[in-house]
Amino acid sequence: MGFARTCSVALVGVEGVVVEVQADLEPGVAAFTLVGLPDKSLTESKDRVRAAVVNSGAVWPSKKLTVGLSPASVPKSGSGFDLAVAAAVLGAAERIDPRVLADIVMIGELGLDGRVRPVRGVLPAVLAAADAGYEQVVVPESGVPEASLVPGVSVLGVRSLRQLIAVLTDEPVPDEEPVLGEVRPDPFLAGLALPGTGLGGGPPGGHQPDLADVAGQTLARTALEVAAAGRHHVFFKGPPGAGKTMLAERLPGLLPELSRQESLEVTAVHSVAGVLPPGHPLVDRSPYCAPHHSATMASLVGGGNGFPRPGAVSLSHHGVLFLDEAAEFHSSVLDSLRQPLESGHVVVARAAGMLRMPARFLMVLAANPCPCGRFGMGDDICECRPSSIKRYRARLSGPLMDRVDLRVTVEPVSRAELLGAGVSGESTAVVADRVRLARERAARRYEGHPWRTNSEVPGHELRTRWHVQSGALMKAEADLDRGLLSARGLDRVLRVAWTVADLAGRDRPSANDVNWALELRTGIRRGAVLEAIGS
Repeated sequence: MGFARTCSVALVGVEGVVVEVQADLEPGVAAFTLVGLPDKSLTESKDRVRAAVVNSGAVWPSKKLTVGLSPASVPKSGSGFDLAVAAAVLGAAERIDPRVLADIVMIGELGLDGRVRPVRGVLPAVLAAADAGYEQVVVPESGVPEASLVPGVSVLGVRSLRQLIAVLTDEPVPDEEPVLGEVRPDPFLAGLALPGTGLGGGPPGGHQPDLADVAGQTLARTALEVAAAGRHHVFFKGPPGAGKTMLAERLPGLLPELSRQESLEVTAVHSVAGVLPPGHPLVDRSPYCAPHHSATMASLVGGGNGFPRPGAVSLSHHGVLFLDEAAEFHSSVLDSLRQPLESGHVVVARAAGMLRMPARFLMVLAANPCPCGRFGMGDDICECRPSSIKRYRARLSGPLMDRVDLRVTVEPVSRAELLGAGVSGESTAVVADRVRLARERAARRYEGHPWRTNSEVPGHELRTRWHVQSGALMKAEADLDRGLLSARGLDRVLRVAWTVADLAGRDRPSANDVNWALELRTGIRRGAVLEAIGS
């Protein structure tokens, strides 16, 4: 009779649970039983592990073998348990000293030839191991940079099971050729369009779109700056070719670099989704996610067969979620964003389980004014029926739009603006510097509180703790009485006004700041003139 145990990690969304992998050998008919609530891919590990052990030069035990995964009540999925199962079996067969395995966490998939293949979710798995008090982790060699982001953990990267056996038995470590190929994005998320290297990637060649490339659009550029400074959601409405997509693509460049904690959160989500770009284990810039308008609800908020996986709202955590042609999305898909827009996380419930994933993103909506896109351009060139225009606009529901702070009409660019030689707006670097200073002002104001940007502050706190200038809310209060503004709408107007004041360097929002925010909220002109926020 032989017994050995080691540890691995089961991922539940973007959080990990340490699992003890136990192997027991008893006399009897040779059989391999795997228990502990494994899924189909984990059940198939029996064949992978057996072939990997034999092809690594070790002897497969001809006894009754039982491998248990504890706690048995936690669902376990994926191929990341292969390495731990193989090590536990070899420990029970006394090929490896069982005492050496007890305090090691092993993560990795095994090929039939004994090679250790990369798996997704290395960072959250190692974080879970560190939180549980483990100090030694074995991962695939390609996952070492990602695992090394966790302090206080000794990381061993191996290319094959042969190397692991040699390390644990103090034998000469054989040389192995590097594993060919790279981790590919999850096919389940293939419908999400991101620039550059795919999901979670950056622009091609490292080029960052510059705001100076946008011709004209003074109001839209200002709204984009306000959105970046206060993390306010924005809606661009205008005809095709006016520059809505260009503006949205330049928003991530205006956002400050992620803090260490934010980087780890974003990296954990991208690691679970399998979309970390090769050679970049830590995401330090705000992600940009732009799903096609045919995206399903599962691809947007998370889901899929079996246990739910991160969707676009989680992949854009601490970044930008751009929904181009927003009116072409299915209305139920758009309305599924209402809860994460308020709470900053999404709770997905499926038959296989329920999990909570982070989803604090900055949303940008873009839509045409009508199905043909020419409504309001003059000369009666729009041929859409009034009923068609009404149905088209109704796809963006009132409750969803009530959560959008900035609503901007993007007018067509004039010939003088488009062809003006030597005339260009401010660059991304200049605007990003103002955004950074505004974020710092807000952070100082909310020091000692759990908020860092104006969009996060609860309305009650904003109304009672931080007051605007006397009389600044006169028009907003009148709109509230007339039903043109909801209670949530008033709070969002106040948040935008505080962001405008932060950008301008004022201590408190003025009446002009509130009225400008009110104009963008309701679409009704209030005679407000936005003061130069750069002064």
